[in-house]
Amino acid sequence: MKKSERLNDMIRYLNNLEYFNLQDLMTKYNISKSTALRDISSLEQLGMPIFSEHGRNGRYGLLKNRLLSPIIFSIDEVYALYFAMLTLESYQSTPFHLSVHKLNEKFENCLSQHQIMQIHKMKKVLQFEVTQHKNVSRYLDKILKSILHECSCKIHYLKNNQQKSFQVQFFKISARYGQWYATGIEVHSNQYRVFRCDRITSIEEELTSHFSIDELINLSLELYQSEHHIDFEVEIAVQGVDIFYKEHYPSMTIEVGDQTFIKGFYNPGEEEFIASYFMKYGHFVLSVQPESLKQIIQAKVEKLLHYYQQL
Repeated sequence: MKKSERLNDMIRYLNNLEYFNLQDLMTKYNISKSTALRDISSLEQLGMPIFSEHGRNGRYGLLKNRLLSPIIFSIDEVYALYFAMLTLESYQSTPFHLSVHKLNEKFENCLSQHQIMQIHKMKKVLQFEVTQHKNVSRYLDKILKSILHECSCKIHYLKNNQQKSFQVQFFKISARYGQWYATGIEVHSNQYRVFRCDRITSIEEELTSHFSIDELINLSLELYQSEHHIDFEVEIAVQGVDIFYKEHYPSMTIEVGDQTFIKGFYNPGEEEFIASYFMKYGHFVLSVQPESLKQIIQAKVEKLLHYYQQL
């Protein structure tokens, strides 16, 4: 391990301790006493508030109420963090109160001019697959706050141009296919629901807490699969595997071997949704079970063909 890597790891290790001695460092990092002393001196120069207690059982301690000392990143780690940050530019809304432009400025102020030039060059040649989020979701921060506080919310939701009210306890926020979604349990009916966040027009956090986050997650798994669910099994050609990994749903799994199957379930009323999903696989679909799902897919294909014939 290089010295810079060792010091970086040492900062994180010591930050969780009140006291330590030289032997702790010598054993953990397999270093000599003199190297451990030099490392402590280097940590002090980096701003870590270390003090020593002399005597027969002398030891080192860290001042209370301290902040985590600066972490040393390698240049490759800096580049990786920078480009991870840039993915936020594709979001019109985030659960955090921040400006990506200002965050970018702060980040670059920590770098040398040469490093900034290198990053700007890489921006021209490195492209990451990111789905643009065009819709504004105004209440992501409040939804996240309610999840962390394990509180329920009263929301107003616009669906089919109609305002509806729900009392829901959220437990998950996800970004998929260009939209933000919030998942929760409707309090009065214990019904599993997923809401598009840009369609939430108002939200009021309530103090009542019905479930912990872990209880909600476990309950959602039970509620999502209804008593009358329908199992499906669709065989696909190996060329369709990439389609699955680009887009699939929690109710689906894939088995890859001599034959490739997508297996899962759908609840009554979700047949059209599942049929539309498998239409994306085109001629990579080799077989469909149950027969009722196959018939729905066929009907949708015929309807689409008829539409294009009429153009």
